[in-house]
Formats: sequence, C-alpha cells, structure tokens
Amino acid sequence: MDIKSLKNYLYWLYCQFELITCSYLMEPWEKLLFYTFNITMLVMVLYTAYIFVPVHISTAFQFFLHLLGNQHENTVSLVK
Repeated sequence: MDIKSLKNYLYWLYCQFELITCSYLMEPWEKLLFYTFNITMLVMVLYTAYIFVPVHISTAFQFFLHLLGNQHENTVSLVK
C-alpha cells in the first residue's frame, strides 16, 4: 500500500467518523469541545484499564488457584 492510498484511506475513515457522529454539522468550536471530550474519555478508559485490569486478572487467578487446592508459597503451615 503506497502513501497516497494510505492517506486517502485515512481521510475516508475520518469522513466516515464525521458522518457517524454527525460532527460535520458542528461549528469549529463545537468540534473542538466534542473531540476534546471524546479524547479525554478515551484516555481515562485506557488508563483505568491499564491500572485495574491486571489487578483483577491477578485476583481471579489466585482465586481459581485456591479453588483447585494449590497453596500459596508464602503460607506457613504449623507442624506439631
């Protein structure tokens, strides 16, 4: 794929985005607010996923290991 066709494809995607969101009807200042809000929400969702998803996966993994009967290595068993 050459540069010109890639540029045309990206422009086509941008036009599709504007048609889907009806942002082509907005004035420039409205577009700025709309895009700023959407980008802010996207960044917040990605940050939240980056922070919390690994914690939940680790917790679920430990839960399923506990269900299967495996013990943690740091648990101390009392032997009399």
